[in-house]
Amino acid sequence: MTVTPQFPHASLDSGIYESFFLRAVSPDEPVGAWIRYTVHKPPKEPAQGSLWLSVFDARAGAPFTEKHTSVELAAPAGGWIEIGEGSRFGPGVAEGVCGPARWSLRFSSDEQELRHFKQALLYRAPLPRTKLTSPAPAASFDGTIELPGRTLRLNGWRGMVGHNWGSEHAARWIWLHGVGFQEDPTAWLDVALGRVLVAGRLSPWLANGAISLNGRRLHLGGLATRGLRVAESAERCSLSIPGEDGLTLQAHVDTPPGSAARWRYTDPRAHNPSQQTGASPSRSAASGLPAGEHDVVNCSVAALALNVRLRGEAARTLHTAHGAAYELGVS
Repeated sequence: MTVTPQFPHASLDSGIYESFFLRAVSPDEPVGAWIRYTVHKPPKEPAQGSLWLSVFDARAGAPFTEKHTSVELAAPAGGWIEIGEGSRFGPGVAEGVCGPARWSLRFSSDEQELRHFKQALLYRAPLPRTKLTSPAPAASFDGTIELPGRTLRLNGWRGMVGHNWGSEHAARWIWLHGVGFQEDPTAWLDVALGRVLVAGRLSPWLANGAISLNGRRLHLGGLATRGLRVAESAERCSLSIPGEDGLTLQAHVDTPPGSAARWRYTDPRAHNPSQQTGASPSRSAASGLPAGEHDVVNCSVAALALNVRLRGEAARTLHTAHGAAYELGVS
């Protein structure tokens, strides 16, 4: 898998965020992990690195969460990112220490990178302000995650590895990933949707991603997509997404009650005017959040049901009881 870290090349004047992340879920129990290594660099300021850890157990209610931020940040030779001492992420390996938690994971994948945007130009152009890929849209994980009073031993857990970067998050986004389907254990789904502010108004939803069925990868969404339908909340989401070759995908995801992690993301260009002038910070009229901040919920042990129809073929249904990840971001 070819991954190019962006933050080492950012100029002092630019603002950038970058994330390298993974999710892994047990094949047998509703237990999973989501780990994120991030860079946050406001304009004219040095970059900082953060580790984010969420460990989910649908039987235990609220997930274990921890975050640690450090000014010690590097892109090591042969790796993607290193934060602090002993926390690194690169081809085939993810290790980290975050508060009382630590992990040592190895991963492998037979899948090629998924570039969500089909047009290569979109990865070079200023817009969209968020770029994303999945270096491993389906992967297998082994290793340990040590928590206070509990150690998770990963042996063939399924999941993925993702990478995104940009100058600004979307105003509203959904990320949906699924593995471990009963009807097709090799199938996977990886799709991201976003709405952006244009002249002060939210754009319609745009979707980009892919589904793999019987080893065949089919692109979903795109700039000219028509017929996209979305109904989302923090607990569940229903989607209808057209794809290539006459594909129609309907998806419904449900999160176990109380199982989602909650985080706050900040855009690199965001600032707090009250720190400089004493004025109240500007806020989103829709959510009341400070400008440039986003409330995010993430559940990586969600249930997912898919209905997939290809032109000229009978519809197929796929189910996974806890193999989906669902993230919703709002501003």
